[in-house]
Amino acid sequence: MTRRVRAVAVQPQWHASDFTSARRFRAWLRAQLESSRPHLAPDRPNLVVLTELNGLPLVLRGGGWALGLGTFQRVMLALFVARLPRTLPTLLRERVSPVRALQLADIDRNTALYLQTCRDLAREYGVYLCCGSAPMPRYEVRGGRLRRAPGVLTNQTVLFDPQGQLIGTADKVHLTPDEEADGVDLTPGRLEELRVFPTPAGDLGVAISLDAFRADVIARLEAQGCTVLLQPDANGAPWTAKEGLPPDPAHVRDQPVAWLESSWQVTATSSQIRYAVNPMVVGNLLDLTFDGQSAITGPAEEASAPQSYVLTEPRPGFLALAPWVATGESEALRQTGRQLAAHSGYAQENAYHQTVLSADLTLPKSHLAPPPPTAHEEALRALLRGEVQWPRRAPLMVWAALLGAGVLLLRRWR
Repeated sequence: MTRRVRAVAVQPQWHASDFTSARRFRAWLRAQLESSRPHLAPDRPNLVVLTELNGLPLVLRGGGWALGLGTFQRVMLALFVARLPRTLPTLLRERVSPVRALQLADIDRNTALYLQTCRDLAREYGVYLCCGSAPMPRYEVRGGRLRRAPGVLTNQTVLFDPQGQLIGTADKVHLTPDEEADGVDLTPGRLEELRVFPTPAGDLGVAISLDAFRADVIARLEAQGCTVLLQPDANGAPWTAKEGLPPDPAHVRDQPVAWLESSWQVTATSSQIRYAVNPMVVGNLLDLTFDGQSAITGPAEEASAPQSYVLTEPRPGFLALAPWVATGESEALRQTGRQLAAHSGYAQENAYHQTVLSADLTLPKSHLAPPPPTAHEEALRALLRGEVQWPRRAPLMVWAALLGAGVLLLRRWR
């Protein structure tokens, strides 16, 4: 017996101003579900997949005044100083970098906003929702209160069902340089903690961005019975530039060529994972550039015609593919990518293509049992039910400690 599922991938554009208030963030995320509405099927489960790190810019919440500084690093430094009574105690107490301290200082309220917004949207639109991902801590419940693991901040996705119930979470295992200490300084997830979640929308496995390129992640999800791979993505470079993490530095390829080694390759070669959904965010976030072509891949015989990313040859296996902003010769495409990029000064700057993709998936009946919830997932469920309180804030450091730590701040800021 087989079952039919409608998969939807949303390719949104983001702007820094979308994250400066809770109202703006909710409107930005809700617009993505609203744009999915025409693609939803009334007679089968709907699976909507959003993009990677769509909660990262919530660090800008309440900091709209700083956007004029122009670069992400300058804005982060200004916000760290402006929020010193919260950020500095976090830095000293949890022994983390300034950029991680800035994120952790307001992580409880931003996590609540993110989770509650995604829950409400899953429920309102009646969909299985992969929320994308956001920097999130690890929680547990002790004594009726949430307790946060000190210093931990992973690139984490959350899955909800159509009733707004939390299905599970997954952390990104393989971080890019921009996510490591010299970037936004996240904590890598653990391979052994990745699990497959059986749902009416498929046996879902999550491989956030770079994880979908890595054999160890794919092998683990295959071994647990994954049939639908979810690859939320935020590619922080012009799409027609050269790849940033070449396996062979002597033979650096175009990014679209390298991207064939993620979702498309998985479904082309795996006997277990039949489909993959890979939404990609676009847009310039201050001085940071994000671009790509979202895709849904699957069995070659289900693709209507050969097609592929720009700068690559058409091939079977793309069930749905977002067009890029231009077609043409390779060098012209590379030039267009540079003109779209942040601070390029060209008329095409930030003129990216937003779209929504959908495809019907034919899946076998699931025989998997749901994995036991982790303490973190139980804590998030309790939070969403309103059964627990947030941790008490530690008392503020005395002004002498603030002044004495100033030198530490200057030395450690990157």
